[in-house]
Amino acid sequence: MPALAAHMFADRIPHDPDAVVAAIDALDRGEIRVAEPTADGWVVHGWVREAILAYFRLRGMTAMEAGPLRFHDKIPVKERLVEQGVRVVPPGTVRYGAFLEPGTIVMPGYVNIGAWVGAGTMVDTFATVGSCAQIGRNVHLSGGVGIGGVLEPATARPVIVEDDAFIGSRCVVVEGVHVGAGAVLGAGLTLTASTPIVDVTGESEVVTRGVVPPRAVVIPGTRPKSFPSGTYGVPCALIIGQRSASTDRKTSLNEVLRSFSVPV
Repeated sequence: MPALAAHMFADRIPHDPDAVVAAIDALDRGEIRVAEPTADGWVVHGWVREAILAYFRLRGMTAMEAGPLRFHDKIPVKERLVEQGVRVVPPGTVRYGAFLEPGTIVMPGYVNIGAWVGAGTMVDTFATVGSCAQIGRNVHLSGGVGIGGVLEPATARPVIVEDDAFIGSRCVVVEGVHVGAGAVLGAGLTLTASTPIVDVTGESEVVTRGVVPPRAVVIPGTRPKSFPSGTYGVPCALIIGQRSASTDRKTSLNEVLRSFSVPV
């Protein structure tokens, strides 16, 4: 994030309405963002979230039209799509205050305010990108994928999906889960902050939470858990392999789907 942009807005949010409006316009243009990668990891800019919350308070309900479609909401739809080189297929919706890099494609899905979506990424049919989620470049969010959003608390980490990841149909990724670059999530996988992510590729399982390693191939699974009434299978995620680094992205993905029988 440019230091000048942060200096211009951060110390005036949320008390200055003009600064709030200017900050959301800068967010819409991609001049600032809610979270960004640095040499030391991802940094969350809480004041940008505060600006979004203040913007909701400033805005009144407004009747809007888009061709034959009618809306009644506080936040308008995104403009400047041609200028920004973004393709949105009707009735796909991108809210003002979301930024999409040139070459992004939004099928009839939804991208909420504060989200950042990288070049070459496809938001497929009925896929949703929640408030402040950060989606990298050349990512495929397959049909029906739900990427969760979060506005409060301001310092909470948003969902992060890094470059070249493939998110299979009907996956749900919420609560600030971080999906590493090039990872593949099989269809129907749900990842929350508390979902056990179990690496079963070695002699002993390794359990983590909240982070999918780069290039990991992950499918839905269950683990036994005892309750007073008996033992039941509870959801988990299974890391069953890695994408090959020796092939290009397209070939590698095809090999993953064939080698590991990953549903998409």
